[in-house]
Amino acid sequence: MLQKLLSNKKEIVQLIFLVGMLALVRAFENQLFYDPFLNYFKAESTLAYPEINSVKLCLNLFLRYLLNTLISLAILYVVFKDADLVRFSAVLYLFFFIVLLIGFCYCLNYFDETHRMTLFYIRRFLIQPIFILLFIPGFYFQMRSQKK
Repeated sequence: MLQKLLSNKKEIVQLIFLVGMLALVRAFENQLFYDPFLNYFKAESTLAYPEINSVKLCLNLFLRYLLNTLISLAILYVVFKDADLVRFSAVLYLFFFIVLLIGFCYCLNYFDETHRMTLFYIRRFLIQPIFILLFIPGFYFQMRSQKK
């Protein structure tokens, strides 16, 4: 096992770098992205939604989702070394972005503050790299079951 780890030093360093990049996106979220909901949800407020610039918010959600997606796709390539899998994942990321952004805008415009947790969780999927946590074990299991 140790010998296998030592033979994959380059991939391990790449993974550490890419996970560090995801952490940096999160660490500098206040400086990099416009998101008035960051403080709103941290305060666990039951007040009305903060004033927002919808276009600016959607563009910043897209930018953050894009950064997380590109880093996550790079992680998938480092782990699996399969370009077809990365292309398939990119299509999934695009599909999920469209569905989540529509859901986010719908919740923001048609639900009141009593449904703030629905907005919170949809937003969470848009701004956090959660899908990589699902894709790695799913693709690993799929590859292992195909080899049998």
